[in-house]
Amino acid sequence: MLHFDGVIKDCLPPRLASTPERIKVPAGAWETHAHVIGPAVDYPFVSGRHFNPPPASPADFVAMLDRVGMQYGVVVQVSVHGTDNRLLVKALREYPDRLCGVAVIDPDISDNEIAELKDAGVRGIRILDIVGGGVGLQNLEVLADRCVEVGWHVQVATRGETYPEIVDRLLRLRAPFIIDHMGWCAAANGLNSPEFQAVLRIVQNSSCYVKLSGGFRLSAQSYPFRDVVPFAEALIDAAPDRMVWGSDWPHVGLYDAATVPDVGEILDGLAKYTADVQQQHKILVSNPAKFYGVPVAT
Repeated sequence: MLHFDGVIKDCLPPRLASTPERIKVPAGAWETHAHVIGPAVDYPFVSGRHFNPPPASPADFVAMLDRVGMQYGVVVQVSVHGTDNRLLVKALREYPDRLCGVAVIDPDISDNEIAELKDAGVRGIRILDIVGGGVGLQNLEVLADRCVEVGWHVQVATRGETYPEIVDRLLRLRAPFIIDHMGWCAAANGLNSPEFQAVLRIVQNSSCYVKLSGGFRLSAQSYPFRDVVPFAEALIDAAPDRMVWGSDWPHVGLYDAATVPDVGEILDGLAKYTADVQQQHKILVSNPAKFYGVPVAT
């Protein structure tokens, strides 16, 4: 989880990704959850942030994709840049055949601004109330309605304990939606916790997708985060055609070098979630391609 004690601290950069050893990465594979971060002098950080991350450029992200053998990436607006999506747009325009994006927007955003984001390759918006810089659940329905108008989805990022309270709201949404980080349910609370059972209920009673991401944040253990595996297995069993994978690169909000994960190792963790190569292909290729639409340079 992301912990904040009220002091804004400098967090660590990502580790250099290793080559996956247990997963044979298929052609056309997707990484569906990563961030790009600009230097604060050019892309100011919001005042309500929870950490100061080092820069992570679009070129850095694509280089990471190349190292682990992935073709496509989804850039999710990072919390410290708030609703200033300029760097996100820059990344999408620099790599239009490899990247698409998820923006963070205010409810009063103009139609012209939405059109510009869509033209750049934005596919949806993120609702985030876990760390400072996000636009929270109070805006869920109004922003979902804006998404319907332009064919976008809503990415939901809220703590696991919130899900029992919002099941009905999510099931009534008019826009497609995706749950990130397996619902942010702490592994220590167990599969039968009210929060994870609420996430499962949403998955079983809607057409939502789920990101098999953020396991290192949910685990109470060190790598290989074995306590998270049963959660991923349960989600895959519930909806194998609606699971996607993400690394959460560049792993913001970490301050101890021993806790900074390796993307290659995280990707190998998918083999623990499912040993079925066909399911791995769905999670890495077919499912994200269907949900996001394959990026194409114009």
